[in-house]
Amino acid sequence: MSDNTAENIISVEEEFSEALRSRAYGKALQLLSNMNSAEVAHLLESLPADERELAWDLVRTKLEGDVLVHVNDNLRAELIRKMEPHELVAATTGLETDDLADILPDMPDEVFNKVLRSMDEQNRLRLESALSYPEDSAGGLMNMDTITVRADITVDVVLRYLRRHKELPEHTDTLMVVDREGKFMGVVPLTTLLTSPPEATIDEIMQHDVEAIPADMPAHEVAKLFELHDWVSAPVVDDKGFLLGRITIDDVVDVIREEGEHSLMSMAGLHEEEDLFAPVIPSARRRALWLGINLMTAFLASWVIGLFDGTIQQLVALAVLMPIVASMGGIAGSQTMTLVIRGLALDQVGDHNARKLLLKETTVGLLNSLVWGLVIALVAWWWFNDTGLGAVIAAAMTINLLVAAVAGVVIPLLLRKLGADPALAGGVVLTTITDVVGFFSFLGLASLFLVPH
Repeated sequence: MSDNTAENIISVEEEFSEALRSRAYGKALQLLSNMNSAEVAHLLESLPADERELAWDLVRTKLEGDVLVHVNDNLRAELIRKMEPHELVAATTGLETDDLADILPDMPDEVFNKVLRSMDEQNRLRLESALSYPEDSAGGLMNMDTITVRADITVDVVLRYLRRHKELPEHTDTLMVVDREGKFMGVVPLTTLLTSPPEATIDEIMQHDVEAIPADMPAHEVAKLFELHDWVSAPVVDDKGFLLGRITIDDVVDVIREEGEHSLMSMAGLHEEEDLFAPVIPSARRRALWLGINLMTAFLASWVIGLFDGTIQQLVALAVLMPIVASMGGIAGSQTMTLVIRGLALDQVGDHNARKLLLKETTVGLLNSLVWGLVIALVAWWWFNDTGLGAVIAAAMTINLLVAAVAGVVIPLLLRKLGADPALAGGVVLTTITDVVGFFSFLGLASLFLVPH
């Protein structure tokens, strides 16, 4: 999105909010009429609860289903709770099968069953097939609006067949080639089809070596394949090779965005679908567990400090300087861990190169600890006129930055092996380690070398 487009959306949102506050509903309706469903969803997510309810009442009925597809999970559940069953059924009318599969599981059972009964057998089977796969898999991403052809027919026949369609499905860059049983054989790019002789057969011009995506492949792996191959669309097959549907680039963009949001939000213990204007009590409840975990780790760090309370009483400078050691370790460790988590997400880090990565990051930590240890030693000496204090804090910083480098590599790798999310749990574990090691090394060395025994 360009800067001008982003600024325009922001100005429209501000204009819409002002129209609601001044009860200029005609102007608000006009603004909504110029938006597509994704823009309306973005608008709803950015509005406080009172304005959001008014805005939803103004959304056209025929647009409600598409908007429900685009809003985050929490807001979708909230909007669905406020809608009557007949309104929900009307909202699903005209939605694509893959979009229905996204929102129907959130619907009340009454609506779910009514929508299924209203569909013809072919579309109902398609929907049931889509619902049988997890949302974060290739089967959950795919849609069934795929044009298939057989290998033994000619280009001329296919072109005449295509002309019978009023329009082609969105993002159609290839036709899927299947055998008589429906097994996937390859693809024919539209550009190849249009430039081939009419008498040529599809078998002669098709691409046979196209990689089909298994329906159970995780969504993040699908996104990597699209990135590597620059695909616009790709076929999805079951475990026997039968064509089920296709995945298009617009769905993959959503996956990439959600992955990015997940990594960012997880570091704060939040879900990527967190609603910005969710009710206070549910928001507080979701965050309470994470705050409690952080409180326990803070108590652990405080306990370590308490072990050296006599040392701190004798040398007050320690209380002034010890946050520096812990903070530097935390920052250095976060830099390393962020790099490793990104490498894991891109499949750039594994058992084959983990040892070399650990060596590299430890060397970086050592170099930085020597440079900044010298800086803080000089500052401590100048500030408190104590060379021993400067030497102790430099040694403590060296220890903590080395530990932070090791922890930044090992923690994400270990959490991944244990099946945990490194982005979610790694930050708390790392902060605890760098705080405890930083305080313990600094206060412990001070007790040994600075305080009279």
